[in-house]
Amino acid sequence: MVKELSKIRAFCAGNEVKMIDFKMTDINGRWRHLTIPAERLKDDVLISGIGFDGSNYGFAPVEKSDMVFIPDITTAYIDPFMKVKTLSMIGDVYQIAEPDNIKFDQDPRNVAKNAEEYLKNSGIADKMIISPEFEYYVFDRVDYSLEAKDAMFKIETDNIGGYHIAPPMDAHCDLRSRVAIMMEERDIKVKYHHHEVGGSGQLEIEVESGGLCEMADKTMMTKYIIKNAAVQEGKTATFMPKPIYGEAGSGLHVHMQLFKGNKPVFYDKKGYSGLSKEAHYFMGGILKHIASLCALTNPSTNSYRRLVPGFEAPVTIGYATANRSAVIRIPAYAKDPAEKRFELRSPDGTCNPYYAYAAILMAGLDGVKNKIDPQKEGFGPYDVNLYNLPPDEKAKIKMLPKKLSEAVDALESDNKYLTQGGVFPEKLIEIWINNKRRELDKYNKMPNPFEFSIYYDL
Repeated sequence: MVKELSKIRAFCAGNEVKMIDFKMTDINGRWRHLTIPAERLKDDVLISGIGFDGSNYGFAPVEKSDMVFIPDITTAYIDPFMKVKTLSMIGDVYQIAEPDNIKFDQDPRNVAKNAEEYLKNSGIADKMIISPEFEYYVFDRVDYSLEAKDAMFKIETDNIGGYHIAPPMDAHCDLRSRVAIMMEERDIKVKYHHHEVGGSGQLEIEVESGGLCEMADKTMMTKYIIKNAAVQEGKTATFMPKPIYGEAGSGLHVHMQLFKGNKPVFYDKKGYSGLSKEAHYFMGGILKHIASLCALTNPSTNSYRRLVPGFEAPVTIGYATANRSAVIRIPAYAKDPAEKRFELRSPDGTCNPYYAYAAILMAGLDGVKNKIDPQKEGFGPYDVNLYNLPPDEKAKIKMLPKKLSEAVDALESDNKYLTQGGVFPEKLIEIWINNKRRELDKYNKMPNPFEFSIYYDL
């Protein structure tokens, strides 16, 4: 550890770093942080960490709230938005530091790491590789208020672009390029960026693949960069799934692969769409558990305003090749064995990425272990437009949850696949369900502008 500390100190001195910033993720997927002067970085910080109150992060009760943050120096990067030169690090949360080093099992990053370890111990594969697609909106200004006598939101935007539209219609091309450069400088490899379908400033950045916890870290970093870069431009960015009625919603599509050694587990030349039995079982597990998964991958009431027909968002439970109406899409263009994968299209940016990616893995592994065949379960393949099926055919297909309460109920009754190997603690699932039900209770009791528009004069 002394060697690592000397490297960090040398880097700080050579780059005129004045502050060290430590970032932790709370239960909902927001970064919290604390900052120390660079000269205060000592061995005890890297080994024993920094104490903080975990009750304010949504995890522990007040009577058991003492937590310790220990930074992961491999995540260190220069924060591009701080006027004072700042080196930022993500880290892990412990209940007790040295000499016992007991990791806090509810900490999002620890859950993701536990899922990766569970995968290795399963013998099915050594590593899960994922690649998220970041869809989001950039607006000129957003105002909102939620008071007893004042409930409103107002969005201002002049952007009139559309899918892959070129400048000058694509007014945010330079902004995305600046974001992409900042991402690349912080080892987040960008495939490409473009304007998305939503004409009011919907954008997308796709990134290269990486390990589960690695990509959860990079998801947090990407959202941070996008939001702060927008603020620098006098704009505001949001990953809210459905900010504008009548426009396309924003998803967080997740492409996934498994590897054992250097061998792609999901490839079989003779299988449907080039996928192996293991890949089909993995899809079967995800589809079997998709309703409860949605409580973690789509954890907001707004999530279910996106999951409606007509906007290329999935509404049915099924899989298919090159079909964006299916919740699992197998890209037809990915033919190379090392590229063979499929994409889960339901998640959105309100998820905690550590929990969401870990839950997807656990559902898939449950499918492999129990040989859940998606075809025998009636999940497809559906190589047709699922939005345009006749009513009698559509009635045969299972549907995604239509509201958050359905997903939360599903999680309560179907969570054993998550707790295998202690990956998701039962206490965390209990806290998550209770938190979501409290949100729903407030949501259901709050009058909204739509109700005023149709009921006020009755």
